[in-house]
Amino acid sequence: MSDSSAAAAHPPGLAHHFESYEQQKHSSFLGMWLFLVQEVMFFGGLFVVYVTYRSLYGDAFAAGSRQLDVMIGAVNTTVLLISSFTMVIAVTAAKKGNRKWIVYGLLLTILFGGIFLGVKYFEYGAKWQHHLVPGPYFEWHGEGVGRPVEIFFCLYFAMTGMHALHMVVGIGIMLFMLRPAWRGKWTPQNHNFVEGFGLYWHFVDIVWIFLFPFLYLIGLATH
Repeated sequence: MSDSSAAAAHPPGLAHHFESYEQQKHSSFLGMWLFLVQEVMFFGGLFVVYVTYRSLYGDAFAAGSRQLDVMIGAVNTTVLLISSFTMVIAVTAAKKGNRKWIVYGLLLTILFGGIFLGVKYFEYGAKWQHHLVPGPYFEWHGEGVGRPVEIFFCLYFAMTGMHALHMVVGIGIMLFMLRPAWRGKWTPQNHNFVEGFGLYWHFVDIVWIFLFPFLYLIGLATH
């Protein structure tokens, strides 16, 4: 078979072990959904631990929550919601084969993701300055017992830190995607990678939608 015949038999962008774009799409989406299921179980375990300790030390968790800045949490929530919209722009452009808007959508999503991480960096810095980071230098002079409040901050840093790590990974992947996006790699027939990553980014945003009220708002609800 000639090279031209082989190319016609196997279109560009279609992996050699798939027979059609449709088969490739279903396989990639299945893999992404399986990955997201295990991510749900991972974060679900953290939420179960949180709910368990909160039921034991409700007042201490509320006191710890009041040390968080609700306005900062609300701003970051808004930033992530906007980043979900810009990711939709990238995915929609990929479905249409519009390489320019794929790049624009990814760049905007990177920008808002970076803003979120920047705000989180300064928020963590403030907790360090006030000795609210769990460990040998943790200090608590407010209401309630110090040890249960320290448990709250252990979970706060574990849950928000793991969420931030997922965002760092996501931004790294988007940076990797920019070059092939500009070169027109993703077409209406072959845009699985962009759409699959969009699912990942939306999942990360949804996790924060739960973290925000669990961590930032319980202090207000019980004040």
